[in-house]
Amino acid sequence: MPEVRASSLEEVQEAVRTYPRLRPKGGGSKPALSTPKDGEALLDLSGLRGILEYAPEEFVFTAYAGTPLKEIEETLRAHGQYLPFHPPLVEQGATLGGTVAAGLSGPMRERFGGLRDFILGVRFVDGEGRVVRGGGKVVKNAAGFPFHRLMVGSLGAFGVMVELSFKVFPYPRATRSLRVDFSKAEEALEALEGLRTLPLDLLALDLVPPATLEIRLGGFPESLEKRIQRLQDLLQREGEVLLEDEAHWEGVRNLAFLKESPIWVKVPSRPDLIPMLEGLPLGPRRYLAGGELLYAGLDPEGLQALRERAIPHLVLRGKADQPLHPPPPEAFFAPIKRALDPRGRFPLG
Repeated sequence: MPEVRASSLEEVQEAVRTYPRLRPKGGGSKPALSTPKDGEALLDLSGLRGILEYAPEEFVFTAYAGTPLKEIEETLRAHGQYLPFHPPLVEQGATLGGTVAAGLSGPMRERFGGLRDFILGVRFVDGEGRVVRGGGKVVKNAAGFPFHRLMVGSLGAFGVMVELSFKVFPYPRATRSLRVDFSKAEEALEALEGLRTLPLDLLALDLVPPATLEIRLGGFPESLEKRIQRLQDLLQREGEVLLEDEAHWEGVRNLAFLKESPIWVKVPSRPDLIPMLEGLPLGPRRYLAGGELLYAGLDPEGLQALRERAIPHLVLRGKADQPLHPPPPEAFFAPIKRALDPRGRFPLG
């Protein structure tokens, strides 16, 4: 299996023109997606790193795709800013490009939206070695085809991302979390659906099966006590207040609850689908963003159950012949694939 390292745009172009099949890899935090298969050369992008531009006063930055998220977040935090979509697997070495390719967001996406809502622009190398740009580097730049949004969740099928631009937000002045246990799963799900409809400005709203809600608030310290009290009144339960909640939510977004599972999957969800999903042989799991996103740990039996029921999912860790199931709609995917990668250099999953 050939392996080539690229630390510049020109080296990426050379690799694309040299090898008939390429599998890009950043930090290796999602091995089901970055491990080469037969006939594929590994394109190591870990050297393609660094923040190219950062304007704290404009709340935007541009960085190389191989830049570890941890480096980006340290720079942002020094200016009181953060990535509101709360990308997972930061401690495991996830990179900016790999996170975009897999389309991953974390628990605090509940307040402001997912990754797709914050990406501004991309520069990538397509299957012919051409440099393609999409979007821009500032919030009000919307010219041309939105290739940057096309890259979200593309698994690298359209090209090798080289540079990415994002908008960021100020980090909350303070945070506080409430954990509430219910006696029945039906009660927890009813409470979850009720909270989703209220203007509460929640940073996170997670369901931890079988019947626990974890809710995070952010804002001015003097307002948090009253907001926690309001939540308790709405839920008619006192619950457990997590005063120092930062470490807890870091563990959640780094998927620490899956660490003993051989297979890690991301599953699109909705509150009305949760009862059906709970009937499957899933292992450790957590429903994020008001039930819109499930991260679960599985064994091979659980993975087979997802596939037999044609439930969409993406395998992040663990052996899987098809990490993405089902594949994207042919009518949308095929014409773009032919235009950007006519030789099929970049596999999908």
